[in-house]
Amino acid sequence: MPALVFDCDGVLADTERDGHLPAFNATFEEFGLPVRWSDAEYAQKVKVGGGKERMRTLLTPEFVAAAGLPADPAALEEQVAAWHRRKTEIYTGIIRSGDIPPRPGVRRVAEQAHAAGWTLAVASTSAEVSVRSVLELAMGPELATHFGVFAGDLVQRKKPAPDIYAVTVRRLDLDPARVVAIEDSRNGMLSALGAGLACAVTTSAYTEEEDFTGARLVVTSLGDPPPQETVTSVLSDPLGVRPGPWMELADLAALLPDGGDPTASGPSGAGPPDLAPPGPPPPSH
Repeated sequence: MPALVFDCDGVLADTERDGHLPAFNATFEEFGLPVRWSDAEYAQKVKVGGGKERMRTLLTPEFVAAAGLPADPAALEEQVAAWHRRKTEIYTGIIRSGDIPPRPGVRRVAEQAHAAGWTLAVASTSAEVSVRSVLELAMGPELATHFGVFAGDLVQRKKPAPDIYAVTVRRLDLDPARVVAIEDSRNGMLSALGAGLACAVTTSAYTEEEDFTGARLVVTSLGDPPPQETVTSVLSDPLGVRPGPWMELADLAALLPDGGDPTASGPSGAGPPDLAPPGPPPPSH
């Protein structure tokens, strides 16, 4: 069967501006760190894959001295890990408050895919607890149980490396040629393409101006019909799918060589190569 694999942040919900950014800044305040990221600064930080990696961008010699942080690398890494644990707690609290709505169409299209027998998954470089909180918010607790969750701590290399998608494909025994990935960023798109997947892009708050050459469809959102109507705008449609005012599963199926035909053959055996075993815990949101 075909598969539909969602990224998390920016795809299931527009969580970067209203979730991750305030969680980072609240963490910095709690730990007495002399920094608060502005919206413009964070627009650049999101290009760095992983929350710990974003925090490590602070660690210039000047910042370490000004914040009274330890100079010993191991002790400094322990401090970053403590910041990140607290940031994840704050972030998941924001998500569970329900203040950030799911993006238009994600639950509707996932329900269509589930009803049609498609495999569903999330492949994200965020921490697993964060991914699961957003997944349940976006899909509801019942539909969320039908998703495979493949989060950042499964791989050493972050997007744009293809590793997280390659792991998803391998563990679910999928044929890459029958998988549609939905991403919102260039790094995510490159990750999906590197794993041999078709990629549709729904642009988000920080990614509207990025280069999505290689995506098979680029839209502003999946959209929804009335009564919660959100009309999607098509930004790039190289295959000539020509979706309507809101996306349907058939539009995404049209991105696959077989059109999402459920009777097509299964895995081809030519999926992504096996990856090296994971190393130390990698950075994550």
